Amino acid sequence: MERPRHFEDYRRGEIRSTYGRTITETDFVVHAGHTGDFFPHHMDAEAMKDSAFGQRIAHGTMTFAIGIGLTASEINPLAFTYGYERLRFPKPVFIGDTIHTEIEIASLDDDPKRPEHGRVTERIRVLNQRGETVLACDHIHLAKRRQALTA
Repeated sequence: MERPRHFEDYRRGEIRSTYGRTITETDFVVHAGHTGDFFPHHMDAEAMKDSAFGQRIAHGTMTFAIGIGLTASEINPLAFTYGYERLRFPKPVFIGDTIHTEIEIASLDDDPKRPEHGRVTERIRVLNQRGETVLACDHIHLAKRRQALTA
């Protein structure tokens, strides 16, 4: 869904959640093929049976790609990504887990280089079906202001 929003339209503390997405064996195989990451933690079921995890774990980059991709259910044509910070994977994701993403507006700041935009920091949490956080990061994007700041 397209939802045009200027910087001034955001409110600190507002929260939205995405739909869920179940992680499959195909996700593991396709992601390994796309990235070239065939590390045994992700691809060798036999080796991982005796690990602390007891089974294969998802690539962190796959969890990031899917978790962030879920947020694209809402698109703001007046904003663009500046970057991601503080990326962490506190719990593993397994085949069969269903993840969804929660997005909270954590801060709204001026952008020192772009007076026509403001910085919106979204606190991102990807959670599994048990409510455990499997990914956390801050997404900073630049949203167009209704009127540029003047010096």
